[in-house]
Amino acid sequence: MIQLNKTNFHLVKSKFQLKKPWDSFVIFLLSILITIPLFIVLHQNLIDPHWYFNLDRILLFILVLVTVHLALYSLRTIIIICLALYFLALIYGSLFGNFSFNSVFDDYNSMLYTMNNNPFPQDIIIAKLLPFPNKDEILKAIEYENPKVRNFAIMATTKHFKKIRGYSDYRNLIQCFAVFKEINSRWNYVNDPKNGDYIATAHESLLYFSGDCDDHSILMAAAIRSIGGTPRLIHTKGHIYPEILIGNRSDLEKVNYLIKNVLFSQESHHKQLNYHIDERNQVWLNLDYTAKYPGGPFLSEEILGALTLE
Repeated sequence: MIQLNKTNFHLVKSKFQLKKPWDSFVIFLLSILITIPLFIVLHQNLIDPHWYFNLDRILLFILVLVTVHLALYSLRTIIIICLALYFLALIYGSLFGNFSFNSVFDDYNSMLYTMNNNPFPQDIIIAKLLPFPNKDEILKAIEYENPKVRNFAIMATTKHFKKIRGYSDYRNLIQCFAVFKEINSRWNYVNDPKNGDYIATAHESLLYFSGDCDDHSILMAAAIRSIGGTPRLIHTKGHIYPEILIGNRSDLEKVNYLIKNVLFSQESHHKQLNYHIDERNQVWLNLDYTAKYPGGPFLSEEILGALTLE
């Protein structure tokens, strides 16, 4: 009886065992396929020491690949089952979960792009460094609940980037970038009255898309806030400009790829993203009226204060 069971076991084992040299090829291919998503998860959750040429990430990838390869080699007699389970997991993720074949491709593509096209970070900003000038008037002027402001923002989302597909996790951010594109493409800079500081409300600026930097910032913040984005205003010496919260450093990779390859490829060609990191390690992109794309160059970098709308 025992001998019969052993015979049956070896028969089943032989059916699932690949012949040489195909077993080595399949093990190596499967090692690459498994290493990529594991490496992405580790890359997004481990602190980046910023080694030259991203040597830390290269070594990490090699370490994960070797570990996975050795594990699969030890299971080479049931390699077909391992291969089937891997693809079943991705198929299940594609149909019912959040991690699919497209997710693996997009995350890996974004990661590689960012590693070769690094955004340009600025120093951490501590909110409310100094009292924000005209804070009460500005907050009152940011009329994000005004129907005219929200209708304008909705119009912008239907005009720009509506056909972009495959980035559901960043849908709201893409819509906020549509608002940025609409406002900045139409904005006409006009000075305040001499020896005065005129603060226009958001719906007032919608009439002619004209005004100075604080008027632009108020309109941008109101429109973005009206559709669920999180803006803030930055006060520098003689200047105010808006920024938008995009998330953490791992979100920055995807946003960097989106801006440079999908949404603003011409405007940001061979250019870097400019952003700030706050005390909670959240990333904020520049949306100044001089910027042609989200994260464009700063007009002024001397930070005096920050006003966040949440």
